[in-house]
Amino acid sequence: MSRSSMEIERKLLRLLHGHKTRTRLTQIHAHLLRHNLHQSNQVLSHFVSVCGSLNKTEYAAKIFNQTHNPSILLFNSMIKACSLNGPFREKSINLFVSMKVRGICPDEYTFAPLLKACCGLCEVQVGEFVHGEVIRGGFERFGSIRIGVVELYTSFGEMEGASKVFGEMGQRDVVVWNLMIRGFCKRGDVDRGLGLFREMSERSVVTWNSMISYLARSGRDGEALRLFREMRDQGVELDEATVVTVLPVCARLGAVDMGQWIHSFVESSRLFRVVVSVGNALVDFYCKCGISETASKVFNEMHNKSVVSWNAMISGLAFNGKGELGVDLFEQMMSEGVSPNDATLVGVLACCAHAGLVEKARELFGSMNGRHHIEPKLEHYGCMVDVLGRSGHVREAYDLVRSMTISPNAALWGALLSSCHTHGDVELAERSVKELINLEPWNSGNYVLLSNIYAEEGRWDDVEKVRELMRQKSVTKSPGQSAIG
Repeated sequence: MSRSSMEIERKLLRLLHGHKTRTRLTQIHAHLLRHNLHQSNQVLSHFVSVCGSLNKTEYAAKIFNQTHNPSILLFNSMIKACSLNGPFREKSINLFVSMKVRGICPDEYTFAPLLKACCGLCEVQVGEFVHGEVIRGGFERFGSIRIGVVELYTSFGEMEGASKVFGEMGQRDVVVWNLMIRGFCKRGDVDRGLGLFREMSERSVVTWNSMISYLARSGRDGEALRLFREMRDQGVELDEATVVTVLPVCARLGAVDMGQWIHSFVESSRLFRVVVSVGNALVDFYCKCGISETASKVFNEMHNKSVVSWNAMISGLAFNGKGELGVDLFEQMMSEGVSPNDATLVGVLACCAHAGLVEKARELFGSMNGRHHIEPKLEHYGCMVDVLGRSGHVREAYDLVRSMTISPNAALWGALLSSCHTHGDVELAERSVKELINLEPWNSGNYVLLSNIYAEEGRWDDVEKVRELMRQKSVTKSPGQSAIG
């Protein structure tokens, strides 16, 4: 290659890796054609890599397909570009097969992105094929490839295969430990994951956060909080994920002191004070602990707010029985130009229920489709049934349920039944219970409710019919339990 050609190539590579590449790709491609570099594997591998990082995989594929003699370097770049873009992951496998057909041998840089692509595919057989190629080529000795194989098997929940590869690894970094822990925990074997966590000599903050999260998601909040205390006592620096994971645990356990300690930690760090998710978690924590004044203070001091922030505060006010304040906050949200979503409307309708604001609820529910472009879901109907039922508009609630374009569930009929009992509407209570029996024929409580309704009316023949129906369906009444014994 002449000196001038080398200079042109260096200039094009500088342009490729510059900060304005996204808008200059076609210009750079034109330069490649003009200077006869459109068949240079060296330059094209850089071009394809940049396309992949910019999510321009389709463009990269067109360039690649016009190359007469792609090298292993270019194949590897194209495989990696495809592995980064979901719809093109399958093409990574096709490229690998095409490479083999051309007689081009893979190297250690081929398999890491190829394995990554396999993780996003739904066919474990494809992954096993690639692992077989790794073994046949003798590439298991490379650490990045072994980690890729472990990630492959853990992503499919094939923990036996992952454990075998993991056991054969001489040196294991924190990444592969995290993969194994995640694999077992996602499969529901949290104890095995926790056992591996305890075996680790060094843990990253990601490891701690993940283990705390897996315990919490498995309903083991007490253990999750103890692990967080251990993390703190060992001097591990908390990050955003730690705070967002632990605060809901504190709320569920009523661990107000620990939640307040986390709040103090957040206040002492300028970084955390501007992170929206941390502010949202604090608002949610204080609301669920019944300290809505502090939640409002945190909310008002947030530098940036997302729709989730508004939702957390509105729902929190409903949770604390401060419905009117919640509705006022919703109006403020609207005036500030923040578009509500499904959860916003659930929250503000719940506020209406707690505050007895029937007309406001009717207005909001009626405006969902038109003004907010939100199709009412079961949760919204449930809130409206609650609003109407609490205020004694039981017939209107029943008509609303009957007019639904989606099938009402047991929770909805249960809410209507509760209102019927409260306001003494026996006829609608009977209809509601019958709907519940159709939805949950196995639930003895529904039959007992219907039997009790008939008994209160002195309709003993109907009581006997309910008992006969239970016998026919082999439904047994759950034994009564005393709160004392």
